[in-house]
Amino acid sequence: MAACDAARMKNVFQERILSGKNAYITGGTSGICLGIAELFAQQGARVAVQGRNAEKVQAAVQVLSVHGGAVRGWAADVRDAAATGRGLQAAREEWGEIDILICGAAGNFPARASEISPNGFKAVVDIDLLGSFNTARMAWEHLRKPGASVIAISATHGAHPYGLQAHVCAAKAGVDMLCKVLALEWGPAGVRVNAIAPGPVDETEGMRRLAPTADARAAVSAGVPLRRFAQIGEIAAAALFLCCDAAAYITGTVLNVDGGAALTGSRFIGEAPQARAGNRAT
Repeated sequence: MAACDAARMKNVFQERILSGKNAYITGGTSGICLGIAELFAQQGARVAVQGRNAEKVQAAVQVLSVHGGAVRGWAADVRDAAATGRGLQAAREEWGEIDILICGAAGNFPARASEISPNGFKAVVDIDLLGSFNTARMAWEHLRKPGASVIAISATHGAHPYGLQAHVCAAKAGVDMLCKVLALEWGPAGVRVNAIAPGPVDETEGMRRLAPTADARAAVSAGVPLRRFAQIGEIAAAALFLCCDAAAYITGTVLNVDGGAALTGSRFIGEAPQARAGNRAT
C-alpha cells in the first residue's frame, strides 16, 4: 500500500471497519485522496474515485483493485456540477446510497498576490471551493440519511495566512465555512460534515511545488513543532476516524492534522523564484 504508507503504521481500527459502505472520493486519483481511497478499500468499502484525467482515473482504479473490493472511476472536473452529479448518480445506481463523501480535488502553486493572474486566482477558488460545493450539493440526494459522513480536505491555510498563498488561503477559508454551514443544515438529517486540514504532507504534488529543494523542505519542517512532514497514511487514518462510529458525535469540525504547524504563526511557503514563475493551477 505504497500510496498510503500504512505498513509503518499500527492499525488501531477494527479490521474491515468499512465493510458494506459506499465511498465517493473526488481528487481520488493521486496524493492524499488516493491514499484515503486505498485505506478505505483496504478497510472493506466500495470506492469510487473521480478525477479530471481519464488515464489517472484508470491507473487509480488499478491500484485500488488489488484490495479485492468493488472499485469504480469517473473522469470529470469538479467545476462541472452536472458531470460530477452523473458520476455520483452512477455510483448510487450500482451500489446504493452513498455513505461517505470525500471532497478532495484541489489546486495550488506559489505566487505573490501582486503577480498572480485573476484567472490563476479564480482557478484555485473554483477547484477547491466551488468544486467542494458542487460535489456536496450533487451528492445530497444520494447520502441524506443518518450515519452519512462528508469530509472536505482543507488546509491550515483556511485559518492562518501564508505568503505566496492568497488564492489557497481564500479558497480553504471558504471550504472550512462551507463545511460548518452544511453541518448545521444537514445535521437534522443525520449527516455529519467535517474538514481535515493537513499541514505539509510528504510525497504530494503540492509539497513538490511548494518545497522543491532540500533547503525549502528543511525550512518547512523547521516550522512544524514535530519537525517532520506528515505521511499520506496519517491523513488517511484521520479520514477513517472521522467517518467511523468513533466520531459519530463530531460534526462541523475542522481537524488539524499538521504536526502543530498551525501553532507557529503566519509565514511564507514556497520560494520567490517559483512564485514568480508559477501562475496557474493544475
